[in-house]
Amino acid sequence: MNNIRTATTITTLGLVAAMMTGCAAASADPGQTGDSVSELRLGYFANVTHAPALVGVQEGLFEDSLGDIEVTTQVFNAGPAAIEALSAGAIDATYIGPNPSINTFIQSRGESARIVAGAATGGAALVVRDGIDDVDDLEGTTLATPQLGNTQDVALRTWLAGEGYETDTSGGGDVQITPTENAQTLTLFQDGALDGAWLPEPWVSRLIVDAGAHVLVDEADLWDDGEFPTTVLLVRKEFLDQHPDVVAGLLEGHAAAVQWIADNPADAPTVINGAIQAETGKPLADEVITRALEHVTFSVDPHADTFEVLVEDGIAAGTQKEGSIEGLFDLRLLNELLEAAGADTVSAAGLGED
Repeated sequence: MNNIRTATTITTLGLVAAMMTGCAAASADPGQTGDSVSELRLGYFANVTHAPALVGVQEGLFEDSLGDIEVTTQVFNAGPAAIEALSAGAIDATYIGPNPSINTFIQSRGESARIVAGAATGGAALVVRDGIDDVDDLEGTTLATPQLGNTQDVALRTWLAGEGYETDTSGGGDVQITPTENAQTLTLFQDGALDGAWLPEPWVSRLIVDAGAHVLVDEADLWDDGEFPTTVLLVRKEFLDQHPDVVAGLLEGHAAAVQWIADNPADAPTVINGAIQAETGKPLADEVITRALEHVTFSVDPHADTFEVLVEDGIAAGTQKEGSIEGLFDLRLLNELLEAAGADTVSAAGLGED
C-alpha cells in the first residue's frame, strides 16, 4: 500500500505552521460566546469524499487543534440522517453534501446551521451494468442513490430530467430511483437487482472494480471546469454562535487535514483506507482506493458560487422546498485562519459572511 502513488488532485492552500500556533483563538466573532464546552460532537461518512475528516481523526489533527476539547464522532451513511442528528442537537458539526445543507437551512428559515468550509469537490458518478451504453438505454431501469434528497440523489434526478426522463420521489416514472444504503447498493448490483447507481467515492470505484460496472456519467463533466462541491463542513448555528473559539479550533484541524493530504500523497491512501477500515471493519482494495482518490479534489473552498444552481436542482427534483439561502455561509473564521497563514481567502458568493 505504501508504494501506491495517488494521482489525487489537491488544492494546496499554502497553509503553514501558523495554522497550528494558537489560531483557535480567532477573533472573528459570529456571535456571543456562551458557557464553556468540553466536547465537540462531529459527524462524517466513511467515504473518500470525507477524507479530511478521516485524516483529521486518524492523525490526531482535531485533537491537536482543539486542545482540551474532546472530539467525539458519529459515522453516517448519507446526508439526511446527519441533518436529523444535527437538528436534534445530537451532534454539533458534520461533514456533509451541499444539498442536505441547503435543505436544513431553507426548512429552518436560516436558523439551523451554517457552512463554515468546503472539504471536497468531484468524486461522484453514475455507474451502470453491461448493456447500458448510452442514455437511451436507461428507460425502465432501476438506479440507486444513497438517500432521498442527498446530493447524489438530486444530481441523478436533475440529469435524468435534462435527458427527458420523468422520475418521482416514490420510485415511479420512466426510470425507477431507489434510495439505498451504499453497501447494500453494491450487493444488489452484484446480484443483478440494480442496473446502476449515482454514488460518491469510494463506492463508484467499488462498483467498477468489485462488480464490473462502468461509468456512464462523470458528474465532473456536467460542471464548468469540472468543479462541483461534494462535501462541506456544516456547523449547528447555535453552537457556532455560542462557541466560535471551538469552531475555529475545528477549522484549524480541518485545514491541517486538507494540507496533510496535499503534503503526503504517498501515505494518504494508507491513512484514509485505515480510517475506513476502522469505521467499516474492512479496508478497500488497493485498486479501489487509488482510483477513488484520482477523482476527488480536497479544498477548504466550499464553491459557494454553485449553490444557487443546486437550489434550483433540488426544487426541480422535488426533494426540497423553495426558499432563500442568503446567510447559508459563515466563512469568517476560516478566512481569518487563511489570512494568518498567508493563503488566499474564499468567497461566500453573496450568500453569507466571508
